[in-house]
Amino acid sequence: MISKSNWDETKRRWDSYWKKNVSGTPLMCIVAEKPGKADPEKAAALKSRDMFDKYRDAARIAERYRFWADSHEFLAESFPNVSLDFGPGSMAAYLGSDIIFKPGTVWFTECVDEWEGYPPLSFDPDNKWFSEHIRLFRDVKKLAGDDYYLAVPDIMENIDVLASLRGAQNTIYDMVDEPEEVEERIRQVQSLYYRYYDSFFDLACREEDGVKSSCYTVFQIWGRGRTVKLQCDYSAMMSPKQFRQFIQPALDEQTKGADNVLYHLDGPDAIKHLPALMEIEGIDALQWTSGSYNPDGTHEKWFEIYDQVKRAGKGLWVQVYNGGVDDWIRRIDTLVARYGSNALFFYFPPMTMADADKLMSHAEKNWKDIEGTFR
Repeated sequence: MISKSNWDETKRRWDSYWKKNVSGTPLMCIVAEKPGKADPEKAAALKSRDMFDKYRDAARIAERYRFWADSHEFLAESFPNVSLDFGPGSMAAYLGSDIIFKPGTVWFTECVDEWEGYPPLSFDPDNKWFSEHIRLFRDVKKLAGDDYYLAVPDIMENIDVLASLRGAQNTIYDMVDEPEEVEERIRQVQSLYYRYYDSFFDLACREEDGVKSSCYTVFQIWGRGRTVKLQCDYSAMMSPKQFRQFIQPALDEQTKGADNVLYHLDGPDAIKHLPALMEIEGIDALQWTSGSYNPDGTHEKWFEIYDQVKRAGKGLWVQVYNGGVDDWIRRIDTLVARYGSNALFFYFPPMTMADADKLMSHAEKNWKDIEGTFR
């Protein structure tokens, strides 16, 4: 594996994270730049030339990732893995949307005028975007060998997929005008999720200690068996009553098909659904995205969210990015003292080796086996 000397220890600690019984420091994704490894000319040559190059050219994607990985050290619980997403929510494309690739994002075109009379949503192995996506995975897998993981893509689930197919505004009306139809279409999406997931899992998984393992795109999580991130970003436009009616049962059922489940809670308008989410036994940990212009996940204003998560006996995934390494240490000192170290994961942006050494040294001295004051 590329530049990953402590892989056996990393696997053991990820196993413990999903069980909420980590010993030592919290888990941390720390990726540091190797001194003297920068090659500006090659970096410029590998920069995406167009949207095909960025998202769909297997050779160029593999070369770009290998170049980046070779110039970085994967420390703590980070590990080399490449994201091959066709945007967040690509199941919509497999079910009929077209994809509009942009430099910083991906859009899915609306393709359902109305649900009445529309055929049941079904698995189509010959869909052009699904076929293209699988082709990309196969090609990159050949180029990657055993050097790094291929991350399972963000295919998405439930009403987030319907909103891409039908449009966000139309979906609001549908929930009011034809709730039974919406519930049925969500069930259809759920019935397809693991058919699509497993198509990628079978290509992306690796055998570790006799067990298939996987990682999930963007969130840098690893686990034995099916590792997934679940979400419902559309819930920002739903009432708690609607969430419990349309989404909670679907999420509960979906967790039963996975071995390790992280829930992605996106933005202040989704916080109102936290009580319903914490009732779902199969959610192992929660990741909070604070939204544009809000402080990162270490800020004390989010402790009211984390209190609910810890009270439910689940783990936390916390993104750190505001300020520099001294700011990170100061705020994490407070967070670890409150919640303890046995079910925490911190995701840091890439940093210098000096900052990584300082962070890991502080963690070893101050964040090991902390019980936490929160009860």
